[in-house]
Amino acid sequence: MAVQNYILENYSPLDLSNSTQSSQSHLFLSLHHPARKNAGLMEKLFLPSAGALYVYRPSKRRCVLNRAVEKLERSALPGYEYVIAHLYDKYRRNLTISTISRTGETLSGFLMFLQKTGRSGLETIRRKDIAAYIDHEQERGLKVNSVNSHLQMVYAFLHYLIDNDVLPLEIIYKRIRVKLPEVLPRAIPMEDLRAIVAAITSVRDRALVLLLLHTGMRIGELLQLKMTDIILPERKILLFIGEKNLHGRVVYYNREAEEALKEWLAVRNRGSESLFYGYRGRELSYAAARKVFEKVTLQAGLEQKGYSLHSLRHTFATNMLNAGLRLEVLQKLLGHLNIEMTLRYAKIADGTREAAYFKAMAVIEKGENHEYDRVNPELQAVFEEEELFGING
Repeated sequence: MAVQNYILENYSPLDLSNSTQSSQSHLFLSLHHPARKNAGLMEKLFLPSAGALYVYRPSKRRCVLNRAVEKLERSALPGYEYVIAHLYDKYRRNLTISTISRTGETLSGFLMFLQKTGRSGLETIRRKDIAAYIDHEQERGLKVNSVNSHLQMVYAFLHYLIDNDVLPLEIIYKRIRVKLPEVLPRAIPMEDLRAIVAAITSVRDRALVLLLLHTGMRIGELLQLKMTDIILPERKILLFIGEKNLHGRVVYYNREAEEALKEWLAVRNRGSESLFYGYRGRELSYAAARKVFEKVTLQAGLEQKGYSLHSLRHTFATNMLNAGLRLEVLQKLLGHLNIEMTLRYAKIADGTREAAYFKAMAVIEKGENHEYDRVNPELQAVFEEEELFGING
């Protein structure tokens, strides 16, 4: 099939939102910058006006995109232009830094594999090439979750090529799937949880751990929190943009987390807008937060059990469900678009399941009218509030 040039034209978006004015900086242009091919534009760029020169400072997302594009251009692999266009499409759709970076790395590996198998371009690939790629990824020792993740990125790329008439629709018929193992939630037992909380000596670390435990937030969401996101009188936190699904939501915290948070607010540096900060008041990194939890589990004598910060989210889900919280409400609190994902996070204890069964059966056998119990007024208020904020995650 002929190369579709129109999807490659002007695929580089402009990003001048972070440009700054400086009289002491130098303007560096890449070898491929369009300004180098335009003498008039070059003269205008390097002609100081009142001693000022505008210097382009790209965002982190743009830097990651540029690095991925430069790597692909240097590789000159068959079909690399389409991968570049695909990455720019993801950039325009405001996908995360990690998504852009991982997509670039994965598709570079996919093109390299196709080249080794003798494919001269993407227009010639077939379904059997995708199956061979999966075998190749498994043979080099990748875990099944990593293989599945790579496969999802390849299929997203194939959909992009189909949408732009580069590949026929038949390439994705009878889609190949990798069976994932059943993943049991790593909820922390109550006795271990008490030991972990008792081992915390830092005011900041106590607030960090208890907020994760009692809100169900992802660690990335917690680390991105600003002081303006917290409504202290209502014990409520507003997450306007979800880390994974780009949907906002509201989460809540209990009295124990409230006490820990107030203790931290009383001593924290008010000059930082981030709730938890690190070097020079900047947002605390994930690596630093992970070290905090590793240190706490070590002090509690639980380092061999493999608990992580994400285990606190699993623990929140399991505890809330076992306490009788409706599954659909838990889904909202966790920020899952699919309720099946909520079921993977939460493990209902056998005793809870048994009690719930006999309680429901007793109502049915008595012939009582239980329609009123379909919607708990307090829980309905949670839904109404989230709809008010326009956060239907």
